[in-house]
Amino acid sequence: MPTIMDPTPLLAHFNARTFALHGLCTAVLCCLIALTLQATGQGAWDAQLVYSLAVGLISWLVIDLGRLLLTRHQAIPWPAGWRGPLLVSAGIAAGALLGGAIGRLYRGDDQPFSLGQALTSPAGLTTLALTAAISIAMCLVLYHRGKAQELQRAIVQSQRDTAEARLKLLEAQLEPHMVFNTLANLRVLIASDTPRAEAMLDHFIAYLRATLAGARTPQHALEAEFARLGDYLELMAVRMGARLRYQLELPAELAGAAVPSLLLQPLVENAIRHGLEPQIAGGEIVVRAQATRQGQLLLEVLDNGAGLGEEPPEARTLEGARHFGLTQVRERLLTLHGSQATLTLEARAEGGTRCSVSLPLLC
Repeated sequence: MPTIMDPTPLLAHFNARTFALHGLCTAVLCCLIALTLQATGQGAWDAQLVYSLAVGLISWLVIDLGRLLLTRHQAIPWPAGWRGPLLVSAGIAAGALLGGAIGRLYRGDDQPFSLGQALTSPAGLTTLALTAAISIAMCLVLYHRGKAQELQRAIVQSQRDTAEARLKLLEAQLEPHMVFNTLANLRVLIASDTPRAEAMLDHFIAYLRATLAGARTPQHALEAEFARLGDYLELMAVRMGARLRYQLELPAELAGAAVPSLLLQPLVENAIRHGLEPQIAGGEIVVRAQATRQGQLLLEVLDNGAGLGEEPPEARTLEGARHFGLTQVRERLLTLHGSQATLTLEARAEGGTRCSVSLPLLC
């Protein structure tokens, strides 16, 4: 019967920089121990340094490598339960036995090293006590640092889950909003122009089919956004006829840029409702995308409609948009990109309104 290999890496929590930092801290502490032993008359500096380094580094290697091996299935990089104290004891014992043997060999002492001898001599007791104290202190630091890192990861994951849930809620609010508006328009056309109502209903069904066929994701390619926007404008063109003209300008190099799904439609809907519909002659809408020198993606919806009129300036910014569609776009941009995204409404000099969205250019 074939053996199923464990896919978890043996050193799942290993980080070379952190590992080297732990070794460096251990070496520094060993130097301090050597200075302490020399100051108390325990022997020459070089002999004490070799002894301390041998004991300390062996203890560190046993404990640090041991915890990495024992915690490859855990979120917190420290052994749970009784394994933690046992690992610390094993590290201290290994350091005392092997490190003590190396230290005695350096001093030219060919007597075999024994733990009993270390426990009965002042120098041995001092070394063991310092080694144990430093090992336990470092293990406590590793344990609490691991718990802090796990808590931080949990907070980041919770924030990510909250943001994704908020985005799905906002999109779920936007789609019914568009459906209700379209059904209201259909109701008017059914009574006044049945053939156009039927054509509009056909476009509406095609639009819904294209929308529901795609996977529900917070972001998609800009070309997909423009394609769905084209379907929507065709739907509106059935209702408005010659009163609605539009242009979609998407450079090929920006087709794959990632944008929030259903981002442009509320802006175009706002332009039609508040800009073109109040005019008897209707007007034109231009939607275009371009990259800025600052590495941002700039999306613009331009119309030559009725303009902003007496709309207060605070309603024209990302923070103060008062229309439902603009409010939802604002919330989604803030959730996804924070202060890196902006939405602005402003009057055009030649008449009409310019709505621009700037967000990070992600491909």
